[in-house]
Amino acid sequence: MTKVSASELGKFLAKHLNTYEYNDYGPNGLQIEGRPEISKIAFAVSAQRDSIAKACEFGADAMIVHHGLFWKFHGVRTITGSFAKRVKPLIQNDINLFGYHLPLDAHLEDGNAAGIAKQIGLTNLKPYGDYKGMPTGIQGSFENPLTPSELKELLKKVLNHEIIHSEPNDEKISSMGIITGGANSDWRYCVREGLDAYLTGEMSEHDWHESREEGIHFFAGGHNATERFGVLALKKLIEETYGLECIFIDSPNPA
Repeated sequence: MTKVSASELGKFLAKHLNTYEYNDYGPNGLQIEGRPEISKIAFAVSAQRDSIAKACEFGADAMIVHHGLFWKFHGVRTITGSFAKRVKPLIQNDINLFGYHLPLDAHLEDGNAAGIAKQIGLTNLKPYGDYKGMPTGIQGSFENPLTPSELKELLKKVLNHEIIHSEPNDEKISSMGIITGGANSDWRYCVREGLDAYLTGEMSEHDWHESREEGIHFFAGGHNATERFGVLALKKLIEETYGLECIFIDSPNPA
């Protein structure tokens, strides 16, 4: 059975995703240490009770997720109650947990935004957004501009999720910025970059009005739905690089 050390896997992903350049909302890389050798990996958008239980059933040596367990906005956190019920199975089953947040959002090849951009036909891709000096998404252009309704239907198909659309006009869309997840207010970079449209996972009430008044088409396609692409790309990368046995655990979430 093909194996790789947890240390080697962590170093490989850190280099590939350029994690050390990011001052993120939580730690990127190994969050819980498990067994030293890895042959089976479970991938998921989030490390939550359902995905962790399925990783245990699979007999995973590691989980690789976009949303890990530890976040600055939680502050100091005790491992008690429902949170303990998440963490305990990982420790009891000696499973390594790796989490990659902003680096996986922004990666130009294997990131969440890149995966969507490729599927909707964006070209001339380059970094978009800024968080403490680092990009958080991707921007690009359409060789054949789309009407707002055409783009909305395309996004609905690619994301398999209902789309909220703040529509300022009916002009064709030739360029777009993408930051997946909860980047509600980062449509404003479209104004600076001269882009026509913006996609993220969620939309705030005031951003619906403000983006519309600025002439930006704002599309929201679901936090979870927009963030499946990065972990799926990493799954393919790890399978091709190391030949390990991998699964993707899809935990549907309408938010």
